[in-house]
Amino acid sequence: MKPIRMLGRSIRDAVKSVIRNFSLSLASISCITITLIIVAIAIVASFNVQNFTKAIEKDMTIVVFIDNEATEEDVEEVENKIKKISNVESYTYQTKKEVKEQMQQESEVFKTVLDTWSDEESPLKDTFQVKVKNVEKIKSTALKIESIDKVSVVRYGEGMVDKMVKAFSSIEKITYIVVIALVLVTVFLIVNTIKLTISARSREIGIMRLVGASNITIKLPFIIEGMILGLFGSIVPVIFTTYGYLAFYKHFDGYLYSRLIELILPEPFIYQASLIVIVIGILVGMIGSASAVRKYLKI
Repeated sequence: MKPIRMLGRSIRDAVKSVIRNFSLSLASISCITITLIIVAIAIVASFNVQNFTKAIEKDMTIVVFIDNEATEEDVEEVENKIKKISNVESYTYQTKKEVKEQMQQESEVFKTVLDTWSDEESPLKDTFQVKVKNVEKIKSTALKIESIDKVSVVRYGEGMVDKMVKAFSSIEKITYIVVIALVLVTVFLIVNTIKLTISARSREIGIMRLVGASNITIKLPFIIEGMILGLFGSIVPVIFTTYGYLAFYKHFDGYLYSRLIELILPEPFIYQASLIVIVIGILVGMIGSASAVRKYLKI
């Protein structure tokens, strides 16, 4: 029962402290709010970059062209060897006749040109469309397939794909670094603002020490106070994240610049992002308060 009573007393003291030191509390909340808005933007951008990257990776395909001289047995052998490559997730096979029909359906120009070619004159080839498990290994996978007998040519976008993978990987890392940096900046700001609060209450803390209050008894109200400040500081960023992303999504009809760049559906994404912002706000407030108490009061 004693820990529960101590927790209840600490919560009461923390709430009183926030109200009593309203100007300093407002400064702390403002710092958290401003930085969490930027953190929220970085989180939204990071998740959408990951979503876009996964969509692009999912659509990346190795196209395997088979020699025209290959027999059905040769094609079956090629298929068995492709199947055994560890990075191959799935594949589909199309005869040159099926490729021709598909191209004719896609464009009137193709239809006009291809209609003039007989099956013997057609330059088209039987193909395998191969999906890979790890797009970062697409180059090595393509080289393995190309070395298979009766495989004529292998195409997967070569340099463009490699550049895109590197670019998306760099963007993801940058967004992670930005989020972490902003959280650290927020902790720094909270430590300094709460330091002012603690300095203003040094006499109160001195009296608590004299009457034999333990370190945890002195620290706990400040930690809870930091949690409250973090919670209040996350309210505006949560509203900004929720309604801001909904407006952004509707304005662009779910796509950014082109249908290749598809945005994440607002639900349940906005709730997940808001929860992350709230957790960051609470943790930042608690860590900031605990650091200020430990570092500057030496208790």
